[in-house]
Amino acid sequence: MFARTPRLLLRPGWKEDAPALAAAIDDYAVAGTLSGVPCPYTIDDAQAFLAADRGPLPSFLIFARTHGAPRLIGGIGLEARDGGAELGYWIARAYWGLGFATEAGRAVIELADGGLRLPRLVASHFIDNPNSARVLHKLGFQPTGNISMRACRARDSIESCVDYARVAGALSGRARMTSPGYDREDAIAA
Repeated sequence: MFARTPRLLLRPGWKEDAPALAAAIDDYAVAGTLSGVPCPYTIDDAQAFLAADRGPLPSFLIFARTHGAPRLIGGIGLEARDGGAELGYWIARAYWGLGFATEAGRAVIELADGGLRLPRLVASHFIDNPNSARVLHKLGFQPTGNISMRACRARDSIESCVDYARVAGALSGRARMTSPGYDREDAIAA
């Protein structure tokens, strides 16, 4: 399964991606926002991640589409969680603030709503990561009012997380049309 947006290519990771993956995520500022990612993140970690069976839900690396070879800038996917699916994502620090997480998230949510017909998604972020809160809000997620505790391997600690949920169709057509990376021709073709 692949997805394309005006600026991004989302595809499964291949073993050849291990060096680029290790280079992109081996940053405490990135790994410290994720629960299961160690820091330092080695080539062995990248190879193990790429070789793991992720199950039937999409798990993508995010590549910026360029005139040359696409450049790995992050990862995004859905993971089975308590009878539903959880959205997770990360963006390499050099690409923060450019709308890539929101753009990739919209592509994955369209897969979840359309082809996969998932009625509800959940997500969470560490309480000290307000940027992720903004991304989730743009994607139609709403806080559940729950604060959960999750391990953070990079921090070697247990951290408070704000929990979110999203029902299918929560992202309105207007929100899609005004989003970064939205291409009016995509809407006409759809």
